[in-house]
Amino acid sequence: MRYTGPKVRLSRRAGVPLTRKAVRYFEERPYPPGEHGRKTNRRQTGDYGLRLMEKQKLRWYYDVSERQMRRYWDMALRGTGRSGAELVVLLESRLASLVLRAGLAPSIYAARQYISHGHITVDGRKVDIPSYLVKPGQVIAVRQRSRAMQPFVAAAEGVYADDRIAAYLDVSHADLRFTLVGRPLREQIAIPVDEQLVVEFYSR
Repeated sequence: MRYTGPKVRLSRRAGVPLTRKAVRYFEERPYPPGEHGRKTNRRQTGDYGLRLMEKQKLRWYYDVSERQMRRYWDMALRGTGRSGAELVVLLESRLASLVLRAGLAPSIYAARQYISHGHITVDGRKVDIPSYLVKPGQVIAVRQRSRAMQPFVAAAEGVYADDRIAAYLDVSHADLRFTLVGRPLREQIAIPVDEQLVVEFYSR
């Protein structure tokens, strides 16, 4: 199952801010949530616990269920590159991930919602599946009828955009449109996760 509770709580459990919003809250409370959060010593976590947490961080960062993670892991094993890097590239190639990375949504949760509600098109056709794997050359845009909505007006002004646009995206915020110009490379994807520990978790 996907986590549907308070999102900042996940960042405090993970030990790193997983969303933009979580940065400020995490600075105020950098310890795990709960009654005994202040007394928790993350350094005492065993090898299994460390690997499990890295896997959970990757799940939470991309907002996928355990079942989906297993499916992506199986796909990564069939890939030609390193399995850990392949796993991250697959997760980054999801439509929800790219809508967020392009600056059309403030969070991965908002990106999922926009897609599920039919506001996003791929090559001119509505796609309402957040897990849709985008291929290089495909053009993603906000539907014309949705562009007057406040979140997309803000996106057109670059409110949600990162300081640097990912090298694998060609983005026009004013047009609420972007193109995946090439398959993401692992070194181009900035995430607070050590995927080698995820590989070790699934390979145990």
